[in-house]
Amino acid sequence: MDHRGASTVTLGVEEEFLLLDARTGLPSPRASQVRAAADLEPVLGAGEVDNELLQAQVEVATPICTGLTEVAAHLGRMRGAVGAAALRAGCRLAATGCAPLWSGATTPVTEKQRYLDMRTDAARLVDEQLINGMHIHVAVPDRHAGAAALGRLRPWLPVLVALGGNSPFWDGRDTGFASWRTVVFGRWPVSGSPPYTADAATYEQRVGALVETGVIRGRREVYWHARLSERYPTLEVRATDVQLDVGSAVTLAGLARALVATGLREAARGVPALDPPGSVLHAAGWHAARHGVAADLVDPLHGRPAKAADVVGALLEYAAGALESHGDTRLVSEGLARLLDGGTGAARQRRAVADGGVGALLDLIAPPPAGA
Repeated sequence: MDHRGASTVTLGVEEEFLLLDARTGLPSPRASQVRAAADLEPVLGAGEVDNELLQAQVEVATPICTGLTEVAAHLGRMRGAVGAAALRAGCRLAATGCAPLWSGATTPVTEKQRYLDMRTDAARLVDEQLINGMHIHVAVPDRHAGAAALGRLRPWLPVLVALGGNSPFWDGRDTGFASWRTVVFGRWPVSGSPPYTADAATYEQRVGALVETGVIRGRREVYWHARLSERYPTLEVRATDVQLDVGSAVTLAGLARALVATGLREAARGVPALDPPGSVLHAAGWHAARHGVAADLVDPLHGRPAKAADVVGALLEYAAGALESHGDTRLVSEGLARLLDGGTGAARQRRAVADGGVGALLDLIAPPPAGA
């Protein structure tokens, strides 16, 4: 039964991908060629494929969606078409949070002033941004409501990091982490879990204070795991790696929407917010990036270690009302069960290497489009 109605919270998803040389599997700076080839794909709309920081990356973005079936259809359509465009440009579209192979060579920065400024400011750090995330934009009524929902989402962000880990390999080696992308991205001056915010005034004060330091050039360099978008009326959840497959992406998108919707509902009703210390959330996020769901997680409710399945179960219970109201309970619950049962990207990448070496890994993260 479809429970969606006038209270449906809409969402959109952005996915970042690596371009790998079809022969070597190394990062390939062919974003311009891939975008040109994508223009010939009839199923892709204008503006659906964009550049990213480095020329070995591209990004896709869905339209505004009301249901997860719609999200799945758009992601599948775009992955297939951009993957076909990449093959025509001599490379492979890879759905992985980090470049598993890297020669250490500098990948050119995309010729946009913002990206060139980042290269000037961060030098070697930009060279190592061969990392890809999934950004889930969830609609909020206004920035006041969004800031309040962000404050309530905040304790659960490390759990999303753990569930979304899909970057165990870097520079030809197993990092020992489920999400090495989280570690690399954590080197920026403003990253990780956001501070607690109860309202828009608090949020704006915290962001304004960061900009005033001069350490970052502007609000777009606030790289928290979740933030209020400066372009759209959304709360943007940025905690997870790009996912290996559409099903995993849709599971996490549905879960993120349910968490934001729950936060909006709690804030409107005056439910007290859970506010763990920032130091605890930092430790929890590091631990989640290290182990994914293959070990205990830090329970947001008590600040102590607990079985990953129990913590995910507590998250599902917390978001149950919103999942039910959107008709997403079964899809998200079944998707989370698959991730917990060895289905995270990190676990699947490691199994591929164990079974078939680097070739099997590349086939997993960069499969040829159907019919190719």
